[in-house]
Amino acid sequence: MRGIFLLLTGLTMLLTACGNTSGNAADDGRPQFAVTTTFLYDMVSVLEEDVDHFNVELIIPAGEDPHVYQPKASDLIKINESDFIMYQGLNFEGRMIDLLETGIPIADDLDTSSLETMEEEGDIEVDPHFWFNIGLYKEAMTNVMNVLIEKNPDDEAQYRENLEDYFEELDDLDNYVEGRIEEIPEESRILITPHDAFGYLAASYDIEVHAPQGFSTDSEVSNNQIQQTANLILENDINAIFLESTTNPDRMTRLQEIVTSAGGEVEVISGDNEALLSDSLAPAGSPGGTYISMYKHNIDTIVDNLK
Repeated sequence: MRGIFLLLTGLTMLLTACGNTSGNAADDGRPQFAVTTTFLYDMVSVLEEDVDHFNVELIIPAGEDPHVYQPKASDLIKINESDFIMYQGLNFEGRMIDLLETGIPIADDLDTSSLETMEEEGDIEVDPHFWFNIGLYKEAMTNVMNVLIEKNPDDEAQYRENLEDYFEELDDLDNYVEGRIEEIPEESRILITPHDAFGYLAASYDIEVHAPQGFSTDSEVSNNQIQQTANLILENDINAIFLESTTNPDRMTRLQEIVTSAGGEVEVISGDNEALLSDSLAPAGSPGGTYISMYKHNIDTIVDNLK
């Protein structure tokens, strides 16, 4: 807690020094609000199409890991100058939570019966990676729409039309994912990644997911967890394991080395166009820069390497 206090104190001092610095997006007179993650930014972008009522500031940049993101002075300025703040919740933005107390948590009101849980360091925690359940993503989109309507009731009809159109795209996505996974033989539907961001994918479709790190990238990985995962690879003759864009590649390399030393062979799927996108979308305009393209990228990469 002392570290958080010092961080917030330092940010406050920097904010005071900056004063009311001009040049931000709010200068055009539109209402401004801040969102923490690329997922929320994409949701708002979809809903704001043909409306464009708000200036939206993204706090955690694309490619950064929200689990461990350390806020900067510029982030505090964005939050301070915004009319309101939207964040995902479910403790996804773990190190920023003290900055978000006045914000609107989008995921905290999701249907609890559909939320996945797992044990993390002896405690049962809610898995925050709900976006890999398309039904829950729809629910979160509806929550975002309701906030926008509350803040801008004049454009309610357009927001509802945009949501309805997008839900049709999400239904198509659901069918696409299900069809592609069917291409993988049942005995080969085992996905191994560094941290467990894909539990909702496993629950929604017929695929098994294992991750030695648990669902927080902030947790440590024991030698025992690595060895158990290596044994799973050897026992099931798994030919590919997958790096995520926001995780440390060393753990997958170490896992590959253990498998190789035991006489097995497994490929680490990594690289700019191959790593799975889990905790962040890709930068805007690039493959995986939207929720739908991210999901398709992940599924195509998984299927093409496991089938």
